[in-house]
Amino acid sequence: MKRYNPKRFLFVVHRASIAAVAMETFKSIFQNSKTMGMFSGRQKELDNDFIFSTIQTISKKENLELFEPNQFDYIVIDETHRAGAHTYQKALSYFKPKFLLGMTATPERTDGVDVFGLFDHIIAYEIRLHQALEEKMLCPFHYFGVTDVSVDGKELDEDASFNLLTASERVARIIEKIKLYGTDDGSIRGLVFCSRKEECKELSFAFNKNGYKSIALTGVNSEAERKDAIHRLESKNIDNKLDYIFTVDIFNEGIDIPSLNQVIMLRPTQSAIVFVQQLGRGLRKVDTKEYLTVIDFIGNYKNSYLIPVALYGNTSYNKDELRKLISSGSSFIPGESTVNFDKISRDRIFSAIDSANMQLKKDLIKDYQLLKFKLGHIPMMLDFTEHGSRDPQLYVIYSKSYYNFVNSIEEDIESISDADRKLLELFSIEINNSKRVEESIILGELLRSGSIDIDLLKNLVSKKYGYQLRDETVSSCVNNLNFKFVRERKGGKKVTAHDLYDIRAVKIVGNKIVADDCISSRSNVSIFNKFLIDSVNYSVSKFDELYDANKFIDGFVLYRKYSRKDVFRILNWEENPVAQNVGGYIVSKDKTNCPIFVNYHKEEGISNSTKYEDGFINNAEFEWMSKSKRRLESPDVQSIVNYKNGLRLPLFIKKSNDEGTEFYYMGDVTPIENSFEETTIENDAGKKISVVKVVFLMNRPVEDSIYNYITKTH
Repeated sequence: MKRYNPKRFLFVVHRASIAAVAMETFKSIFQNSKTMGMFSGRQKELDNDFIFSTIQTISKKENLELFEPNQFDYIVIDETHRAGAHTYQKALSYFKPKFLLGMTATPERTDGVDVFGLFDHIIAYEIRLHQALEEKMLCPFHYFGVTDVSVDGKELDEDASFNLLTASERVARIIEKIKLYGTDDGSIRGLVFCSRKEECKELSFAFNKNGYKSIALTGVNSEAERKDAIHRLESKNIDNKLDYIFTVDIFNEGIDIPSLNQVIMLRPTQSAIVFVQQLGRGLRKVDTKEYLTVIDFIGNYKNSYLIPVALYGNTSYNKDELRKLISSGSSFIPGESTVNFDKISRDRIFSAIDSANMQLKKDLIKDYQLLKFKLGHIPMMLDFTEHGSRDPQLYVIYSKSYYNFVNSIEEDIESISDADRKLLELFSIEINNSKRVEESIILGELLRSGSIDIDLLKNLVSKKYGYQLRDETVSSCVNNLNFKFVRERKGGKKVTAHDLYDIRAVKIVGNKIVADDCISSRSNVSIFNKFLIDSVNYSVSKFDELYDANKFIDGFVLYRKYSRKDVFRILNWEENPVAQNVGGYIVSKDKTNCPIFVNYHKEEGISNSTKYEDGFINNAEFEWMSKSKRRLESPDVQSIVNYKNGLRLPLFIKKSNDEGTEFYYMGDVTPIENSFEETTIENDAGKKISVVKVVFLMNRPVEDSIYNYITKTH
């Protein structure tokens, strides 16, 4: 990028102290080549090359008029997320610079204002926590998620009473943990975020009684009182120094406490943005600070799923990705920083992830509008992935297709026919869900050129992914693209979508896959093609992101999640079998495969005859039971006994029904031949019914992280 050297430069910030720090930084870079001055409070230097000002000062009418509108050829606005405020609007509308740059760490805080539009959608600059840590712009932190105390047997939740929040048991627990985790140099300079003003004051009082020096600050305290408290917190005078500032409603942003070395969170996480802002109060790098200690007391909070969103910077709101991050500990945290949870707090977060609704329309709209502001146009699915936003598949799940969602909130989008809408829904849900990539590749080529040579398709897959595409998989893809696999209910019967909607999308002509009527007849329907191509591109992009050649086993990626329908589609079944016929497993008609589905931690209310004793013996052996009323001579059991005849046994497990309908692919298994045992279990009437037990050997031992996650209860 070409370096730009401005003649007249204006830097606008929120606080005078930040303006002073910025000016000193610029002096160190430009040395004596530029003159620099402050324009804040009583100090108003007008004639310098570079001027540093607070928004409160520069936005006053009498101050604006001291400058010509085009006086500055380069203007930087810090904390751009505030740009919707009246003061910022006055300055932005007055000045006409050649180049305008906005900077913010939290562009989401638009409150419905198109902040990005103010900066032409391409100029606003943002830096995220992870990027700043990777570039070593911030000091490392060590985060400890600990269980908040129960008082008189009552867990603390969002509605906990004042008496519970300030109980002596809780105070003792907090003090115990701050002593345990400590600080970098043993001299505490801590900031404590509370839920309520009364709690803030009472906890400060309790800390003072326990020998600490602390003060409570809330929104009613003056600026002078806040500055004095910060000065005392940073003081080296032992008689004047504070150990802690307890606060609520303030200090989330806009303060500078360089030596702060401990942040304590005593409130439920209601916003990932606020969490990062509060964490960020202690991340300022100074020579005297080695690291920041963060102690987060986690109660029984419904929104604690936001903690991994904030800590790991993952704003996809994809439940599986959040579970993976929590299980990973510090693996996905840049640099020397670490993340640690005790068992109860980790389990509480898992439970919050399980119960959270990631498809609330208000949240979907909020993230959609934010990305639209950022881009300056209607975002497509691929835009969400490229900008690290919410997983766009959540919009598909909510509205059956991304087009449907956009059409529901945009007034001027082009409409399509009911038939086109249904076809988009089927392609979005049944084909382009990223679980098998071949269909999406074929569909993309047909939309671009009308056909694809089968040998070329095989070469493409081999070159890009490193595996050989079999003829039966090609046939299965054609079958699926014509929607002969998926079935819907009509008149009390299950009918293929192909027959129900008369869909003829693709056909094989010679050695080519060619677009059939449903595709070729819509080649001129631009809006249909735009959204369908976007759906294809998202599917391929997501598959590529999650693909790992070292974990890919004949269609499945180890530890990725699949629905039963996904599994049968990838195993090349001609039709999706009826769920009642599947149960926990089913042998294919050609006896080439038998996928096994296990709900590891079974619900209390299920019938005794389905409480199968399935479970890992260790990470290399899995004990499993057949369906009830089976004996060693039963046909399905005999197919498994005779697996050497060519029967594949892929194992799929979900931790519990709280995780939804998808299962982790754990790998293929092989029966230990002498482990087959005919035994019995009792039904609800107490009658013993036959069942067959067997021990499977995992073809690849299960990795510790997923093994521990599945086997341990929470």
